[in-house]
Amino acid sequence: MPEEPEATASTGVRGSAAYDLVIRRAHVFDGRQALAGLYDVAVDGAQIAFVSAQPLRGRQEVDAAEGWVMPGLIDTHIHFYDVHAVSGPDSMRAFEQNELPGRLGLFLDHGITTIKSVGDPTGGILDTRAKIAAGTLRGPRLLATGCGITGRDGHPAATVFSGNPWARERFTGEVDSVQQIRDLVHHLADRKVDAVKLLSEGACAHSGGPKYLWRNPAFPDGVELERLPLDLLRAGIEAGHERGLRVTVHTTQQVAAREAIEAGADGLEHGVTVEPLTDHSLIDLMLEHDITYTPTLWIDDAHPDARGNLKKVADAGVHVALGSDTFSGRGLFGANTLEEAELMVAAGMAPTQVLSAGTSGAARQCARPDLGTVSPGKRADLLVLNADPTADIGNLRDLRMVILNGELTVDKR
Repeated sequence: MPEEPEATASTGVRGSAAYDLVIRRAHVFDGRQALAGLYDVAVDGAQIAFVSAQPLRGRQEVDAAEGWVMPGLIDTHIHFYDVHAVSGPDSMRAFEQNELPGRLGLFLDHGITTIKSVGDPTGGILDTRAKIAAGTLRGPRLLATGCGITGRDGHPAATVFSGNPWARERFTGEVDSVQQIRDLVHHLADRKVDAVKLLSEGACAHSGGPKYLWRNPAFPDGVELERLPLDLLRAGIEAGHERGLRVTVHTTQQVAAREAIEAGADGLEHGVTVEPLTDHSLIDLMLEHDITYTPTLWIDDAHPDARGNLKKVADAGVHVALGSDTFSGRGLFGANTLEEAELMVAAGMAPTQVLSAGTSGAARQCARPDLGTVSPGKRADLLVLNADPTADIGNLRDLRMVILNGELTVDKR
């Protein structure tokens, strides 16, 4: 049932002063629900100032014409650098000069105002983050874990990067002792990463146990892997928490998901994809530990159980965050995020659930309470749409404007 926002202005005025920007006469999805009626949304600087049922005045005004305003979308799981093209200093530099700016722009053009990189070369992605923050590079807000941390010869080191040793050293952090994983997590924390990502490749045994043959269309012969040993998994999570960082874990199988949660993980990347989720106590464990589940259907929809597993956890009330697992070489950055939202609806989630997963739920996953909702004091990352996304998730594609940090960034009028 649509509700009025708690922080609606009673009169919509603040003396004779005007706001920096006012979006007039819009339906609003506030990050959790659709609000009843039409509203003016006022922005001052980089923040939302008011959501008012009464008219507001702005130095700049945009008529939404009874379209929709919602928070900018957040994609919590992307791989930005081209894992195929980057194989040395020259190709890295060429990518950053020739490809990177346009790919950043694609996210904004599709209404994605924040992206979280979860396995790019640490130095490169943090330099890119700094340039965006300084305003010398146009792009969405960028959050980053730096390299993904995996066991020695684990995924993706021994899979995606098996033939690219230069990139392997930079995109992944391979560890084989508790001290190594603790040192690496603290090193990343010293470099001010936004979170930590560990990889516990699902469906395979611990070190010392039987090998698991990892299969993927790109590797038809399979690759033998071992899962990150439990003591290293626990140590990596503990070290991240010591530095105040959320730690999410790549899993694909129920036993790996349970292990990650019991070790203290804050979220699951992919979750359970390679088998049906039959262990109902695992869902209870997700709820008990306040886990965020990121289904990445854009890459995992080929698994026949991925959609059904997502519906089970969503129906149970587990927190879900939108994350596409976008990487170079397939689809189009930005468009892939919208496809992820559509796949989540196809899996059985309601459009409002998916919109929440891509806004307030994603902000929760990223530990950014300033993002993901349309309410006073929050960051003014806003989309103006021509049609109702709560009725049809495909209406995310009917984008009129993108506002990032209070600035009109994309105007498709």
